[in-house]
Amino acid sequence: MALSRRLLPALLCRGGCLSASPSPARALYTAAAVPADAEEEEEEAVTIKGVRISGRPLYMDMQATTPVDPRVLDAMLPFYLSRYGNPHSRTHLYGWESDAAVEEARARVAALVGADSREIFFTSGATECNNIAVKGVMRFYRDRRRHVITTQTEHKCVLDSCRYLQQEGFEVTYLPVRPDGLVDVAQLADAIRPDTGLVSVMAVNNEIGVVQPLEEIGRICREKGVPFHTDAAQALGKIPIDVNQMGIGLMSLSAHKIYGPKGVGALYLRRRPRIRVEPQMSGGGQERGIRSGTVPTPLVVGFGAACEIAAKEMDYDYRRATTLQQRLLDGIRGQVDDIVINGSMEHRYPGNLNLSFAYVEGESLLMGLKEVAVSSGSACTSASLEPSYVLRALGVEEDMAHTSIRFGIGRFTTEEEVDRAIELTVHQVKKLRDMSPLYEMAKAGIDLKSIQWAQH
Repeated sequence: MALSRRLLPALLCRGGCLSASPSPARALYTAAAVPADAEEEEEEAVTIKGVRISGRPLYMDMQATTPVDPRVLDAMLPFYLSRYGNPHSRTHLYGWESDAAVEEARARVAALVGADSREIFFTSGATECNNIAVKGVMRFYRDRRRHVITTQTEHKCVLDSCRYLQQEGFEVTYLPVRPDGLVDVAQLADAIRPDTGLVSVMAVNNEIGVVQPLEEIGRICREKGVPFHTDAAQALGKIPIDVNQMGIGLMSLSAHKIYGPKGVGALYLRRRPRIRVEPQMSGGGQERGIRSGTVPTPLVVGFGAACEIAAKEMDYDYRRATTLQQRLLDGIRGQVDDIVINGSMEHRYPGNLNLSFAYVEGESLLMGLKEVAVSSGSACTSASLEPSYVLRALGVEEDMAHTSIRFGIGRFTTEEEVDRAIELTVHQVKKLRDMSPLYEMAKAGIDLKSIQWAQH
């Protein structure tokens, strides 16, 4: 029996196991979607931040993070418990076996994206990769390259890195996107200048799930002689990626978006033609000087295992996510009107469904859906009360941007969970609309935009 399956029952047993008889097995859900009896419900009640919930909520926030696949945990545990050597220790067995495990994981990550293992550099996550890619390239070529192109819907760490470069005197072009969330490739080509040093476009958007035309962008960048960077944290293991076919020069990857551990990512950096970066961290020169710091062997091994599983199961996961997404969308649209899908449905990863509900206050909707773990946007910016800058870039009006909910579907999401999410969402939207005078006015045929509201 796998090590994790022997240890987990003991680790998860709360307050000690009082009975020697094994408890009945439960199906693997992201949360318990089946009703429990009153006594169990009382035991599993959770109170956090002043909110009491009857048991753990259904988890449908897969763009924020994913649960670790048990097979990934199986691969990781030996490197915590017995094979715990530093992979940079060159004088004994512990270091040698850890180094071998790191290189095996590196090869698995590379294989998933069609890269050479020597082009993969481990980091702490996609945010660090984006910082190395954007700042590192421009600083290395600063003498002749002073211009960056990106889009208005990039992840905040890319946008903030670009703003940081602007403070150092670099110029940045923030391309708008079409109402479906896709970049206009002709506009991108026109924006490239002789001193453009980098084009950075996210592969799959974390908020709305749209898939950008990577191959077309890569072809333009290759013809213009400009490195193409893509943040592929939401794309890895979910859609096919081939760095050579797509003309990608740099790519940011993350383990915890593909059922791997948090705290580890990888930067793909093309060797031929070679792209150089200025390291953003000083230290022992690990990862061939690109990223100093001890490589965390268990996390890297988990990342490699997650990539190997994704390579085998990507097609199945994609088809299943498509089926569940359609079930979720049909279930909600069949009972609630005035819903807008944010982002292209044709060019979209099906595990991401972003909906706006008219005449509903978004924060009230989120609070009412406390039995479903969903998000109104990026986990990195969800503390802000401002409407999503991604939706605003699509041209979504502020009131609709405030009402958006992002549903994330993943490998372990079940039909029962989708049906329960439909039930709770429909109930809460109808409840809030019953209290909304705006909804009553709209149904009475009144054009709300023509009303001049008095200010007090």
